[in-house]
Amino acid sequence: MELWYPWIKAFHLIAAMAWMAGMLYLPRLFVYHCAAEPGSVQSETFKVMERRLLRAIINPAMIATWVLGLWLVWASEAWRAGWFQAKFVLVLLLSAVHGLLTRWVRAFAADRNRNSAKFYRVVNELPTILMIAIVILAIVKPF
Repeated sequence: MELWYPWIKAFHLIAAMAWMAGMLYLPRLFVYHCAAEPGSVQSETFKVMERRLLRAIINPAMIATWVLGLWLVWASEAWRAGWFQAKFVLVLLLSAVHGLLTRWVRAFAADRNRNSAKFYRVVNELPTILMIAIVILAIVKPF
């Protein structure tokens, strides 16, 4: 187990970075998609970009982050630590944001977006705030 732990940790971090990259980029696409007329070439292009980003990068990266992270927790017994419990709650919240982004990709795909570009600009900050807190908890382990 000792031999594999740093490798699993490295791939966990790589997956988390890919997940976050997608989670930060997708709401920006939504901001620009809001300005496109439904049914236009531009709107249809955004639909393809959003779907591919979600299916090819964000979803697989989230799954890998969870699987590898759970393996690390099991191997290290980190679940006992307060810092990890707080981090786990924040990762659950990040996963909920992922679910919302998925719902909004589907709404755009069906030309049923109900939110403004300003709304998506604010939403774009949620993954950033959660990521900062998660990294601080994982690295600093304040409690």
